[in-house]
Amino acid sequence: MIKVNELEKVFRTEEIETVALDKVSLAVDKGEFVAIMGPSGCGKSTLLNILGLLDNPTGGSYQLDDTEVANLKEKNRTKTRKGNIGFVFQSFNLIDELNVFENVELPLIYQRVPVRKRKEMVDAILKRMAISHRAGHFPQQLSGGQQQRVAIARAVVSNPKIILADEPTGNLDSKNGKEVMELLSELNKEGSTIVMVTHSIRDSKYAHRVINLFDGRIVDSVADQM
Repeated sequence: MIKVNELEKVFRTEEIETVALDKVSLAVDKGEFVAIMGPSGCGKSTLLNILGLLDNPTGGSYQLDDTEVANLKEKNRTKTRKGNIGFVFQSFNLIDELNVFENVELPLIYQRVPVRKRKEMVDAILKRMAISHRAGHFPQQLSGGQQQRVAIARAVVSNPKIILADEPTGNLDSKNGKEVMELLSELNKEGSTIVMVTHSIRDSKYAHRVINLFDGRIVDSVADQM
């Protein structure tokens, strides 16, 4: 499903050149749950952004479902993301001016799903995430755990092939963090492929495999964490 080879990402200014990813090669199979770990600044989020087609690498190849996507223009990256990739962020990234229903509905609007079908899909995922009772509330009226449930609902409402999660429990207490990880684990068992960046050893135990990055390079990959 995901295959990257010799992936590089270099950030340049007039005065300095920073190598964020240094010839990274990895593969993620369909239905796998992979955690990416490492110290701050090691390239974890940069790698996730490239996998999510939010950015292009400086060098190397990236195949998504056997299609080369490393050098797509922004318009084509956006088109490829739609319906294929869902994002869950540490900071939730909900839109304050939209209520819960509207936040979750947003990706379906971009995909031009008809109004009646959108309502059915949003209602179903809000029920699944146990947040239906908050459908008319705004993000600032929710707890952190509730906001992350909404963010997950938005990420998966269109049934994407891949869920990318960047520190999904980073702003949550241990109880809410555990609930979020159990939700992600359930989605994975139902067929979703998940790639998660995390600092948490506890969260990494939900993954089938842990990839450790250091200074932009993979230093090891450990399977069978559960």
